[in-house]
Amino acid sequence: MSVNDLPADIHERAARVRLAVFDVDGVLTDGRLWFAEDGRELKAFYVHDGLGLKRLLANGIEVAIITSRISHLVTERMAELGVAHVYQGQEHKLACFEKLCHALKLDPTQACYTGDDLPDLPVMRQVGLSIAVANAHPWVSEHAHWRTERAGGAGAVREVCDLLLRAQGKAEAELKNYL
Repeated sequence: MSVNDLPADIHERAARVRLAVFDVDGVLTDGRLWFAEDGRELKAFYVHDGLGLKRLLANGIEVAIITSRISHLVTERMAELGVAHVYQGQEHKLACFEKLCHALKLDPTQACYTGDDLPDLPVMRQVGLSIAVANAHPWVSEHAHWRTERAGGAGAVREVCDLLLRAQGKAEAELKNYL
């Protein structure tokens, strides 16, 4: 995907983003809940998504996680990636999002939110760029400004990260860091 392939309004919205917020289950993971015999929860995170999040942070875009569930694995993975804004157990994601914007002194239009299911809609309706993963519930997709080609847990988050970096003119410099 090149910046030229983006609809103008998506490019403009992505260029304004200073905070990228993501749900976890169904976005950073494939949405399945795995439990071991002893009751421990297991999650699989897509490695490309992790690098994308690190690249956003390295380029001055804040990253946050807002999820309804609580998981030690999410705490561990986000710490490993350097994501400082991790909010778990959030039944009312919009209130959490509003507090975060206030703390960071950002307008909601400077944020994007990536979600997959109904609890994500209140935040998605407030941000400057709302994104649904490819396998999001149809009602969520209807309310998104943009939809990823890849499913949650299979590279959708990396698509979002690449979109933001491209729209902000930072993707080419990122690539050159690795060549």
